[in-house]
Amino acid sequence: MYNVSIAPHLRAENSTKSIMRDVAIATLPILAFGFYRFGLPAVLVTLLCVASSVLFELLFELITKRTVTIFDNSALVTGLILAINLPASVPWYIPVLGSGFAIVVVKLLFGGLGQNFMNPALAARCFLLISFASKMSDFATYGVYNANLSELFKGGKIKQCFTLLAGQNTSSLDAVSGATPLASLESGAELDLVSLFFGMHAGTIGEVSVIAILIGAAYLLIKKVISIRIPASYILSTVFFISIIRLIKGDALSVQYLLSQVMAGGLLVGAFFMATDYATSPINSKGQILYGIALGLLTALFRVVGSSAEGVSYAIIIGNLFVPIIEKITLPKPFGSHSRKGGESNG
Repeated sequence: MYNVSIAPHLRAENSTKSIMRDVAIATLPILAFGFYRFGLPAVLVTLLCVASSVLFELLFELITKRTVTIFDNSALVTGLILAINLPASVPWYIPVLGSGFAIVVVKLLFGGLGQNFMNPALAARCFLLISFASKMSDFATYGVYNANLSELFKGGKIKQCFTLLAGQNTSSLDAVSGATPLASLESGAELDLVSLFFGMHAGTIGEVSVIAILIGAAYLLIKKVISIRIPASYILSTVFFISIIRLIKGDALSVQYLLSQVMAGGLLVGAFFMATDYATSPINSKGQILYGIALGLLTALFRVVGSSAEGVSYAIIIGNLFVPIIEKITLPKPFGSHSRKGGESNG
C-alpha cells in the first residue's frame, strides 16, 4: 500500500540533537586548549555555564508545564558557547547569571529553540559586558602560561583558584593581568603572529588559540553542519572594511596588522561558531553572504571607529536583528510570480 502524505516530502539524517552534538564536539579542541592555557578556573567556569544552562531550561519547562527539551543538546551548546566567551577569572555568579539570561530571557521566553531572535550565548555575553564591565575585561592569567591542572594543585593553588573564582581578594595569587592582543594592537604594538596562532596570550577561554578554533571549524565543515559562506564573507569583509576605514582615516596599514585583526580577539570563533547559528542567520545562500558582509562592516566600525578594541559579539547580535529583512530581500521568488505592469501577477 502507498503511504500518501502532504508535501513537502523531506528526509534527512540530521536532527536537532545530532547537529547540536556535532557543535558540542567541535568546541572540544577550543575548550581543551582553554583548560590547558588557563587551568582549573576555566574548567569550573565551563562546568558552571553548562550545568546552569541545562538546569534553567529544565526548571523553566517544569514550572511552565512545557515539554522538557534538555535532551536535544541545545542547552548544552548554549552553555559551551557562553563559556568560550568568558574570561577564566570571572566570579562564579557571572556564568550562572549569564546562563539564566541566555536560556530564560533570550531563548525560552520567545518560544524556545528556533524562535529566539538573537544568539542566546552572545546576548548573554553582551548583557554581562554591560553589567559587569570590569570583571568581564579582567584577563588575569597565571604567570606560568602552560600550567596544567596537576600543577595547580601543588602548593595550595586549588584554594587560590576557588578564591579567584569567588571574586575575593586576589592580591596573593600568582597571577598577572594581561591586556588582550587587540587592545595592544590599537595602542600601536606589533603582535607576534606565531603567538596568536598558538594562543599564548590573554583573552577569553575559547578565543585565544587560532589552531584550536580552525580544528573545530574544520569538523563542522566536514560534517556539513555549517557552510563556508557566512564565515568567509564575514572574515573577508571585516578585513576589507577595516582597510577602507583606516585608509580614509590616514592610518598606517600592513598585512601584519590585518592578519592580527583576524587572528586576535573573537573574530574567528564568532564567524564559525556563533554567526552560523541556524535560528539567527539567513537560510539562503545570497542572504548568508549579505549577512556576513553586514557583520564585517559592523565589526570594522566597532573595532576601528568605536572605543572598544573588540566588537564581534555586538556585531553578531545586531546582525541577528536584520536577518528578517535580509531574508525578505534575498528570498528567491517562486517561478512565475514576478509582477506585470499594473501590479498583476504572472502566476
